[in-house]
Amino acid sequence: MTDRKFPGSPIHPAETLRPLSFKGRGALSNHSGRFQQHQHHDIDDGWGNLEQDLPPLATEVLIDSTRTIINWNDSPDIPFDRSINPYRGCEHGCIYCFARPSHTYLGFSAGLDFERRILIKPEAAKLLRAELSKKNYRCGVMAMGTNTDPYQPLEKQQQLTRQILTLLAEFKHPVSIVTKSAMVERDIDILAPMAEQGLAQVLVSVTTLSNQISRTLEPRAAAPQRRLQTIRRLHEAGIPVGVMVAPIIPVLTDTEMENILTAARDAGAETAGYVLLRLPLEVSPLFEEWLQHHYPLKAAHVMSIVRQSREGKTNQAEFHARMRGSGLFADMIRQRFRLTSKRLGLNQCNLEMNTDLFQVPGQAEQLNLF
Repeated sequence: MTDRKFPGSPIHPAETLRPLSFKGRGALSNHSGRFQQHQHHDIDDGWGNLEQDLPPLATEVLIDSTRTIINWNDSPDIPFDRSINPYRGCEHGCIYCFARPSHTYLGFSAGLDFERRILIKPEAAKLLRAELSKKNYRCGVMAMGTNTDPYQPLEKQQQLTRQILTLLAEFKHPVSIVTKSAMVERDIDILAPMAEQGLAQVLVSVTTLSNQISRTLEPRAAAPQRRLQTIRRLHEAGIPVGVMVAPIIPVLTDTEMENILTAARDAGAETAGYVLLRLPLEVSPLFEEWLQHHYPLKAAHVMSIVRQSREGKTNQAEFHARMRGSGLFADMIRQRFRLTSKRLGLNQCNLEMNTDLFQVPGQAEQLNLF
């Protein structure tokens, strides 16, 4: 059923369908985005639809015909000024993903659409070659995995991330990757030689060590122990690797922080970071809906601490505060992370990525002709 966003809508809360979980999906609903003219609601028609199992939601692959591939930013609270995202939307289905609202700009929902209507950039490597070859391009660390995961399930068939890494290796261009997928191991043959030249590092995101929590929180991401194994294998291959405890969810996962850092260090992680749960725009109602469905007895407590850590809101957009939060709980997390990292010997040295080797292929040979 569709109705316009007019006051006095005939839709009553008691008539709307209760949340039903979909296998392999994190969101429980697919509410229209804030830029759409109509709002869609599921309605119980009285024929017992609430009790029927809904069919699985298949992934729909769409083509993104973008003309550029490098995203530039000047944010003071992130350590990179450029990034590449070969995919828009993410099959991992992490209910907390801060990138969900970006799908609404496309006319899609930040809910289930974000997880199943994935846009791919098939011309990514070609576009990147053109941009890196420009005379005014200046080398800097290229970040991947800053919005959606470059190793989400579709990558197995599309191999866009592998194409990009192959090109970056050709240009001797440094890259930093954030992922929660074991698929990054597939590209060790590219990343290990790059790492020998100071051109590659990987950060593996670990939210929880509990399979039970992870299964619904981030349903199509690698299992927690599998991510630790990935850290170990990257380390053994000589690739600098770190762990991101992100996001830290009050009440639900915050007590695991020390154990996650210890397990990651034991697996070979040398660096660590964290992000406190942030719930921008459409993410907030999606996350609260998920909480009420999966952890109804903890939901009120979780959201109370979230608001205490965000000046009474569920999100802070200000630089620095958006990643760390404020207030007593946020300060406690900050101190626990600092002390644990120091005790474990994490973050003892800054890894300097090498930007001096950058070279447009064929350029040196051309210069030798003169």
